[in-house]
Amino acid sequence: MKMKRLDFLNRDVSGVIMGTMPLFSGDLAEHFDHLDMATEFGVNILDTAIGYGGSEVSIGKWMSARNNRKDNILITKGCHPGPEGKRVTPKDLADDLFRSLERLETDYIDIYLLHRDDLDLPVDPIVDALNEHFAAGRIKSFGGSNWTHQRIQEANDYAAKNGLEPFRVSSPSYTLAEQACEPWAPGTVTISGPDEEPARQWYAANQMPLFAYSSLARGFFSGMVTRERYEAEKDRIMSASILFSGKATKDQRTGRGETIDPICAKAYCIEPNFRRLDRCMELAKEKGYTVAQIALAFIANSPMNVFPISGVANREELKSTIDAISIPLTQRELDWLDLKSDHR
Repeated sequence: MKMKRLDFLNRDVSGVIMGTMPLFSGDLAEHFDHLDMATEFGVNILDTAIGYGGSEVSIGKWMSARNNRKDNILITKGCHPGPEGKRVTPKDLADDLFRSLERLETDYIDIYLLHRDDLDLPVDPIVDALNEHFAAGRIKSFGGSNWTHQRIQEANDYAAKNGLEPFRVSSPSYTLAEQACEPWAPGTVTISGPDEEPARQWYAANQMPLFAYSSLARGFFSGMVTRERYEAEKDRIMSASILFSGKATKDQRTGRGETIDPICAKAYCIEPNFRRLDRCMELAKEKGYTVAQIALAFIANSPMNVFPISGVANREELKSTIDAISIPLTQRELDWLDLKSDHR
């Protein structure tokens, strides 16, 4: 396992983050096996959220059973929108954080992320609230998931001006594919595609750790999607009643299944991305890797400080992901994959 340093925690952590979305279903024994697998492969940083079903509960019981809380870096998230609104307030933060601490059976969270932002509110109160929990030892660091780099900069400018702890990490969507539309609920943030070049330049310049979710574009680079399969299934996919209904199954959340995920099709099955996929296939064949590994290698070779979040289903997928982040790609190959050049 490739290890990387998080200076603000004074810890070496695995270059791959274990996403726990697969723990939505199944029984506790299956969840324990999944988390044991992560430990066996050297993964010591786990990503969850209060909104991820029973994931926090399973992780808490697993850490207590294995007596390994200090061996693991916990990322959890709160302040996700709900029926009552956006929920990015000090009260919502406290409610979610204390509930997460109880569910995770711990008295501190290593990295606490705000799951969404509320652009209608100033950043000052939420930064103050995060610092109160930081000072109390409930969180060791914090950051934003689905926060734009401009809002993170605004928050950190306020923190610097007032002698407060800043945002230390960010967790947007990042993948080789560009988005045709938002594949998740409103309020998510991507740094993928030509329009997001300023965001990537900002992250490259300041080297803030970037916990990249949906790094395979909801399964677009899983090896399951091809032009031919999309064309054959397009009418059925695009008429699927599940599309954006909020009732996705486990397989549809992870982009796995017997058919192309309708949300993947809507958000990513466009010509520029099929060209990127063609080039991934070509390079994968030449180098002896899978399409998924080349797509992961693309983000791992970025000048940004990227940690892919991997919601793997089994040992083979985890081993493949771990191997992928060590695949070297040249700048010419990166530009070619991203359609910035026709030569490599």
